Amino acid sequence: MAGHSKFKNIMHKKGRADAARSKLFSRLSKEITVAVKMGGGTTDPDMNPRLRLAIANAKGQSMPKDNIQRAITKGSGGDGEDYKEMRYEGYGPGGIAVIVECLTDNLNRTAANVRAAFTKYGGALGETGSVSFMFDRVGEIVYKPEAGDADKVMEAAIEAGAEDVESDLEGEEPAGHTITCAFEDVGSVSKALEEALGEPESVNIVWKPQNLTPVDEDKATTLMKLLDALDADDDVQNVYSNEDIEEEVMERLSA
Repeated sequence: MAGHSKFKNIMHKKGRADAARSKLFSRLSKEITVAVKMGGGTTDPDMNPRLRLAIANAKGQSMPKDNIQRAITKGSGGDGEDYKEMRYEGYGPGGIAVIVECLTDNLNRTAANVRAAFTKYGGALGETGSVSFMFDRVGEIVYKPEAGDADKVMEAAIEAGAEDVESDLEGEEPAGHTITCAFEDVGSVSKALEEALGEPESVNIVWKPQNLTPVDEDKATTLMKLLDALDADDDVQNVYSNEDIEEEVMERLSA
């Protein structure tokens, strides 16, 4: 999700309009349904770690309880599409590494759409593994600024077994707290943090770049068009990239 800290810049943020929010809820519902199906129909979050994370993320995005329950029921009833998880990797303008995670019921359609986006905006789709070696797979728990000051959140994170905390509490739109941990520990860490700090804004397993690559404004403009095109695809769940764009350039691009 794009944001104010460097790490928050990795994952492209969904739009703020009502239509974008509706699409976000659709993606969250899809993840909940798939979590239930892949958990053998288990609807108890304590017995289904992926479902627990999906529900926590949905709640953090203020998704209505009725929507969450409908997605759970859909998964447990075996109804709806048979989604498959796919990961696409490639390079965008300026040599920026891009990872695209999808849930799809039509592999040919999804592959064609992702490839078309890369081609249209000067990128190149590669083989699986072509860029993921430049990222670390980690758990990411995000809290709003209201969760507490940096010291309070840091103490809670250490007690919970997290590996790192980034707090951005200044400016007109502070990003809040981003806590990272080993991906296999995300369930236990998020549960401990919830007891100490309350419900998080989101809980995810993400691709965190090991290093960021600077991009000039010209390449950044085209790159953001690529990321927007990928993010707009209904089959795409998450987009990660390793660009480093100067704050003033980001402000101009976001205007």
